[in-house]
Amino acid sequence: MFFDTHAHLDDRQFEADLPDVVAAFRAANVTRVVNASCDMDSCARTVALTRAYPEIYGAVGVHPEAADRFCGERDIENLRKLAKEEKICAIGEIGLDYYYDDVSRDVQKNVFRAQLDLARELKFPVIVHDRDAHEDCLNILRDYTDLKVVFHCYSGSLEFAKNLIRLGFYLSFTGVLTFKNAKAAPTVAQWAPRDRVMIETDCPYLAPIPYRGKRNTPQHVPEVAKRLAQLWGMDIEEVARITTENGLRFFGI
Repeated sequence: MFFDTHAHLDDRQFEADLPDVVAAFRAANVTRVVNASCDMDSCARTVALTRAYPEIYGAVGVHPEAADRFCGERDIENLRKLAKEEKICAIGEIGLDYYYDDVSRDVQKNVFRAQLDLARELKFPVIVHDRDAHEDCLNILRDYTDLKVVFHCYSGSLEFAKNLIRLGFYLSFTGVLTFKNAKAAPTVAQWAPRDRVMIETDCPYLAPIPYRGKRNTPQHVPEVAKRLAQLWGMDIEEVARITTENGLRFFGI
């Protein structure tokens, strides 16, 4: 069985055929999916998904690209209420994104810290989005080493990964592992401690080879496991077992 620990099934790309997508990933032996939210509207859709499908769990939070729409304590209170839903199991995805620099970095940092404080209050794990903001993410998270943290769609260097592992954090890998031009991610994945690794699709984005360029779905997470099996020198079934156990432990499912 496989565990897709990060998906966006509430994305508009799935509006027309979500039941078929769910049936397809069930057939591929994907038994659990965590749907990560991006803004407050996405959080509401995530909760609806967790109610509709037994395999889907959820994370609620505001992505850094939506941080300028964050309404302070009002949204924190809304997240606090949503987190009481039975199958909401994490705060996320939250973090920093400096790629476009559309949102003030100070605003992003403040919203990131506010949600980390909420995770601490709720004793929830955290899904971190880090794009071109490694140093600032790390500096902030040094104040939150009591939390369970995963860097989703890991994109940093081996040295940065070692710093995260020393702090007790987890790494999650996507279909990027299968890309021919991928260098850092396979190196880090090969090195990473087996008990700190999870796999994900980040669908509808980052479809693995041989589906690259098409809409990604949880049905494709076994392709990530297959590549990880090559890097680790073990059977895909063992990778599925390890990464699923890691996901269950991390999210408390």
